[in-house]
Amino acid sequence: MAIGERIHFFRTLRGMTQKYLGMALGFPEKSADVRLAQYENGSRTPKADLTAALAQILEVSPHALAVPDIDSYVGLMHTLFTLEDRYGLKICECDGEIHLRVDVFQGKDAARLHEMLCAWGEQAAKLKSGEISKEDYDRWRYRYPEFDTTGHWHKVVPSQGLSDLLVEELNKDKKDK
Repeated sequence: MAIGERIHFFRTLRGMTQKYLGMALGFPEKSADVRLAQYENGSRTPKADLTAALAQILEVSPHALAVPDIDSYVGLMHTLFTLEDRYGLKICECDGEIHLRVDVFQGKDAARLHEMLCAWGEQAAKLKSGEISKEDYDRWRYRYPEFDTTGHWHKVVPSQGLSDLLVEELNKDKKDK
């Protein structure tokens, strides 16, 4: 998704007009809405400092504005392929449904992605159980990792089951060689 679409999404989520957001960024009142429209429609791309200012006003992480190109199914598929190559994302079928999973044995990047997804899963479970509100959940997502208190992305301590599985896989590899 292009940065302009994300700006539009968060601006409307916050109930701001283009003029209001443009003026909050310091553009003159006369052209504030025109400038914002240019960013939202993609005819202009904000530089890093402006992206940071937008994120601050919109109360999101700059990372929430700068997402990969997933405007088309083909673009989304290539994003997923890149995640497979870089982070160990794997596709599998379980009970007739397609699932994505992280192969934590693919390296440090895969293990870190797994930790981050676990943190996300914890927040989604809290939302589902009513422990947190939708607003709290969205704040966590859109400001990630700022409001992440799970600590998953700070330090990894594998469970005993994971450790046992890892040893088993290593032993299999030794036998195969």
